[in-house]
Amino acid sequence: MIAKIGKGENLYGAISYNQKKIDSENGQVLLLNRIPETLDNTYSTSYLHQCFEPYLSANIKTEKPVRHISLNPDPSDRVSDGQFVGMAQEYMERMGYGNQPYVVFKHTDIERTHIHIVTVCVGLDGKKLPDSYDHPRSMEICRDLEQTYNLISATEKQRTGNEQVFRPVDYRAGDDKSQIASVLQHLPKYYGYASLGAYNALLSLFNITAEEVKGELHGQPKNGLVYFVLNEQGEKASSPFKASLFGKQAGLDELQNQFAQAKEKMKTDPARAVLKSTIKVAMHTATNEADLKKQLLEQGINAVVRRNDEGRIYGMTFIDHESRTVWNGSALDKKLSANVFNDWWNEQAVWQCQEAEKAIAQNQSSTAEKEEAHSLFNYLNKEHPTDDLLIDGLGGVLPEAQGEDYEEQAFANRMKKKRQKPSRQ
Repeated sequence: MIAKIGKGENLYGAISYNQKKIDSENGQVLLLNRIPETLDNTYSTSYLHQCFEPYLSANIKTEKPVRHISLNPDPSDRVSDGQFVGMAQEYMERMGYGNQPYVVFKHTDIERTHIHIVTVCVGLDGKKLPDSYDHPRSMEICRDLEQTYNLISATEKQRTGNEQVFRPVDYRAGDDKSQIASVLQHLPKYYGYASLGAYNALLSLFNITAEEVKGELHGQPKNGLVYFVLNEQGEKASSPFKASLFGKQAGLDELQNQFAQAKEKMKTDPARAVLKSTIKVAMHTATNEADLKKQLLEQGINAVVRRNDEGRIYGMTFIDHESRTVWNGSALDKKLSANVFNDWWNEQAVWQCQEAEKAIAQNQSSTAEKEEAHSLFNYLNKEHPTDDLLIDGLGGVLPEAQGEDYEEQAFANRMKKKRQKPSRQ
């Protein structure tokens, strides 16, 4: 069984993600802990969010109080609802969340039936629950649950002492060739990647890039690879190194064989469904690109974004270090393609720019006013520049900004005339 622990600040997004599964008949609520049940056992996003509100209001300084956990048995495991409830309760108790409010959702939208647990990591006293070494503790609990419920083990791949040389290249340290060779020698042993783009995304974590070169040799077309060291800005910081300098496994022909083998193997890799679900959860709870990357990195996943010179995203690659697989977004799901992220983050950038302009305009306007605004407008401050919904919700009780309402006054005058008695002839 694989466990993923997402940490964020958007509780509504986490609940909404699971509620959408229920609305599409691909999910159900299995368990409520310290949350009142409804009479008809149906639960809306707003209701569940309200049940967590006392904990969020009490929060003192925890920046990411939301925990979105998924427990994913192997697709071959047959787990009953009762067993899922038992696993969730034991997992949450041992992780320190036994006395916290939490909701257990069952998802059936993919082959791997699994559960999601939404909770918060702050108590009613506003203090954060201890979460040191939560990932190692989570793995230990999963191994025990596998034994208890006779589940297929999901132990990590064996590691060897050779990994101590498996580190990013430092162009300032010199001997670039040896540093590159150390990485290229070990990558195929530990990771699966199905394309040159995925391979380069993985190499970028080690400050290396590979470029394909084309030419002719004795009148025959010849393709090959050259490698470069990158600096902190992702720019080339070395002369090119021919692939032949690093052995057969670094050449294009051998890599294409690796791509084909990995592509076939990854078709049935159970990690695919878990990774896809984890990314989609993060998309619902992340506030921007940096937050998405941070959330995924905390779960052992690197998100590598590739942009062209105009800034448009043309590649999204996700590197899952737990399963040691590298995925292009579109290969995981069409909703995780480069275009989806490009449009999403562009819309965010436009919105943020508009909000910044609004805030500046409001600040300038308030500065120009000589008279102090009435206390009724205290909520319209720089901390809440976009409370348009709140204004609309007041139902028109606010006075007109430009003086009297002449239509209302005219109506009042007409009613006054009707109430006057007619004069006698």
